[in-house]
Amino acid sequence: MNFLRLADLDLSNKRVFIRADLNVPQDDAGKVTDDTRIRASIPGIQLALKKGAAVMVTSHLGRPTEGELKPADSLAPIAARMSELLGQNVELIQNWVDGGFTVKPGQVVLLENCRCNKGEKKNSDELATKMAKLCDVYANDAFGTSHRAEATTHALALKAPVACAGPLVAAELEALGKALHAPARPLVAIVGGSKVSTKLTILDSLADKVDQLVVGGGIANTFLLAMGLPIGKSLAEPDLVNEARRIIDKMAKRGASVPIPTDVVTAKEFSATATATVKDAKDVASDDLILDVGPQTAKTLAAAMEKAGTIVWNGPLGVFEFEAFANGTKLLSEAIAKSSAMSIAGGGDTVAAIAKFGIEKDVGYISTAGGAFLEFLEGKELPAVAALVARAKG
Repeated sequence: MNFLRLADLDLSNKRVFIRADLNVPQDDAGKVTDDTRIRASIPGIQLALKKGAAVMVTSHLGRPTEGELKPADSLAPIAARMSELLGQNVELIQNWVDGGFTVKPGQVVLLENCRCNKGEKKNSDELATKMAKLCDVYANDAFGTSHRAEATTHALALKAPVACAGPLVAAELEALGKALHAPARPLVAIVGGSKVSTKLTILDSLADKVDQLVVGGGIANTFLLAMGLPIGKSLAEPDLVNEARRIIDKMAKRGASVPIPTDVVTAKEFSATATATVKDAKDVASDDLILDVGPQTAKTLAAAMEKAGTIVWNGPLGVFEFEAFANGTKLLSEAIAKSSAMSIAGGGDTVAAIAKFGIEKDVGYISTAGGAFLEFLEGKELPAVAALVARAKG
């Protein structure tokens, strides 16, 4: 996959437009409660500044109505936090599409919530043409929005004088590309979550590529059903049992496998204070809820991580938020941390598990994206990435 990188360009006295992902959570008073995405955007901005650029940054925030800017939709709190992190003032510019503002080399301005602009969601050519006049170089550093064709992620990439990937996007594409297109073997994928239906296409796509496909959560329960095992009143999708069976069979035909849990941790109710009971997978009672894999299964999966060459992780094995049902995901995360395999993890629950078990420094690459990460795993073309590749071809 070929694309230009911001790091490789001459940016001296150039106007650089960076599309970042600054969609951060805030409390009722508008205070940023988690600045992870803001901090992640800083290296790309600093890179452009160091190269002598005049820098403009924009992002979406929330789900505003196009053509309207309400106080809750404003990037003002982000501008304040960005100023602190950069150690210089970051002015917030409203009504910026038609220009009328100046940015000098060494300066940074934040352009108000791009989703408030009419035509943003519809990937408007007219809007993109106006935005392209503001810059000499466009950089997409928001991989999390790369699966959406919007004016600041797609149309602008096609209209700007030069279009490139910022450091976040470049690193993400390199890591994911290596894991899926040129992986060290064995390639192990872990896919957890509540429903097979939401990740069926991902499971199906990975089933053609991986050596082992580890399933967790409610997804694992549907696979247990497919193997004729009892799951009690656990979350599952009985109507997708045939699909689960098909995936198992498809992998078996090429010598790959879906490791099915041999033991599980059950409870009689979904509660943090529920009593946890370890059972053989064939002994689950009709009133049991399966909330985690058992210790023997966790040990087997940990051994698979040790032997893996590449690990792609999306989703926990159980209800790790409850201490009594966190052990499976904990042992898995520790095994991934110790493994010499190239490891890539993505998705909100996965990142939360990584933070909970303190293995951030031991995972090869932690994706900043949710939907885009999953769609890349599916093998789908991401519009924003396709635009950068097209521009690199000239």
